[in-house]
Amino acid sequence: MELAQALLSGEYRDLLRGTERIRWTLADRVGRTLSDAAAEPAHMADERAVRVEVQTGRTKPLSWLRAQSVTPKMYWSGRDLDFEAAAVGIADLVEGDGAPDPASLRKRFVTGLAGSDRLARYYGGLRFDPRAEPDNDWTAFGGYRFVLPRFEMIVEDGVSKLVCNLVLPWDAGRADEILEEIEDLSFEPASRGILPEPVSRTDTPEWPGWKDNVERALAAFEEGRLGKVVLARRADFEFDEDLAPAFLAEVLEAATPGCFHFYVEPEEGVAFVGASPERLFRREGREVQSEAVAGTRPRGESETDDAELRDQLLGSAKDLSEHAYVRDSIRQAMGDLCERLNVDERLSEMKLARGRHLVSGVRGTLRKGVTDWDLLVAMHPTPAVGGHPREDALAEIRASEPFDRGWYAGPMGWISADAAEFAVGIRSGLVDGRTLRLFSGAGIVAGSVPEEEWAEIEQKIGDFTRIFGVEPGHVTS
Repeated sequence: MELAQALLSGEYRDLLRGTERIRWTLADRVGRTLSDAAAEPAHMADERAVRVEVQTGRTKPLSWLRAQSVTPKMYWSGRDLDFEAAAVGIADLVEGDGAPDPASLRKRFVTGLAGSDRLARYYGGLRFDPRAEPDNDWTAFGGYRFVLPRFEMIVEDGVSKLVCNLVLPWDAGRADEILEEIEDLSFEPASRGILPEPVSRTDTPEWPGWKDNVERALAAFEEGRLGKVVLARRADFEFDEDLAPAFLAEVLEAATPGCFHFYVEPEEGVAFVGASPERLFRREGREVQSEAVAGTRPRGESETDDAELRDQLLGSAKDLSEHAYVRDSIRQAMGDLCERLNVDERLSEMKLARGRHLVSGVRGTLRKGVTDWDLLVAMHPTPAVGGHPREDALAEIRASEPFDRGWYAGPMGWISADAAEFAVGIRSGLVDGRTLRLFSGAGIVAGSVPEEEWAEIEQKIGDFTRIFGVEPGHVTS
C-alpha cells in the first residue's frame, strides 16, 4: 500500500479522532505525576526517571516522527521489527566530546538513576574512533551522545504507546512547559514527500587512492604487521534541494528489511541514518548475545544464481579468514566479561534483500557487575569494522582514510536498566542540507583484490542509491 493511502486509512483516521483524548489523558497523567513530585519532601526527592504512557491507535513511528517540529529526533527499530521507537525532545542528556569513561557512565546510569523506571531508555551512539580528528560535519553529534527523550512513540508487541519521560524532582517545577510540549505534539499525517535525484557524486578516496590503500594494506600483511583491516570509502551525493532526512529514513527502512534501522537528528536538517544488518550485542538482564558477521556476496537474480553465490561465500578461503578474525575477537572480548560463553563454530549465512554475509552466533551470561559500558569498551570496534590487531588496524585506518568516519561504524542503540541493544552503525549516511554522505567499508585480508573490494562497497551503498534511482557504480580505471 502506498504511504499516502496508509496514512489516510481508517485506522489512522480513528487515531486522528482520538487525538484530543490522547492529549488530555497524557497531560492529565503527567500533571498528576509532577504535582505529586512537587509535594515530596526535599530529603526524599532522589533523582529518577519516570515514564508516563498512554495507548494510542495503531500508527507508524517514523511517520509520526516526520510530523514533529521538535529536535532532536531519534528512531530505532529492531531487526525483526519487534520493537520500534520514534523520539523527540530531551528529558535528560549524557554527552561528551572524547571517549566515554565507563566509571563515570556507570555512576550516571547504574547508580545515579537507581530508582528510575526500569524501562526508561536512553538512545544514542558513539564515534567510531574517539582518537581521530573530528570533521566539522560531525560537530552536532559529539564523541558520544545518549538522550532520554521527552516523548516516544513506541510500537511493541503490536501495541502503540505515546510515552512522556520525566526526570524528577527536576521536572516538578516545569509542569507548564511540559504540558505545552504535549499540546504541540502533532498527530497529523506527514505528507508523502518526494526524494530528489542527485545531481553530482564525489568519491573519497577516488579509484587511484583506493587502490593505493588496499595495496598498502596487502604489503602490511606480507610484512606481518597486520592480519586484517577494514577500509572505508565515502561517496558524497549533492542534490538541488534539501533532503528531508526522516522521509529518507522511512523509504530506506521499507527498502531494507531484516536490518536494524537507526536515525539521529541532533539539530534540524543534520541526521545520521542507516540500515545495519549487524548486531553488536543485546543484553536482557545478565544474558547477552552477539554475532560475528563478515564476508559478503550479493543475492542472485535467479534461484540458481543465488545458490551459486551462497556456495561461493561459504567456500571462500578469503571470506572464511575474514570471518574468523571477527569471531575469535568477539570470543576473546566477551570471554573476559562472561561467566559462561557459547560461540557457534558452524557458520551460516545471513540473507538480506540484496546481499548475504557469513554469520555465527555468540551467547553468554555476564559476570555480576558487568555493565553495558564495559561491553562497549571491550567489543568495539570488532574486526568486522576495524581490523586485527585492533590498535594496529586503527592506526592504519587513520593513516589511510582521507576523511573522518564520525559515527559511521560506531555503536548505535539504546540502554535501559533491564536491557540494552546495539547495532554496528554501518550501511549508513550523513544528511546535511543538500548533501548525503554515504559510508561503507570492506574487510581487507591477504588475497583481497582492489577492484573486487571496490565493487563490494558499491553493492553495499546500493541500498541507498537505488532509492534515488541510481544503480551502484563501477571502477573506471
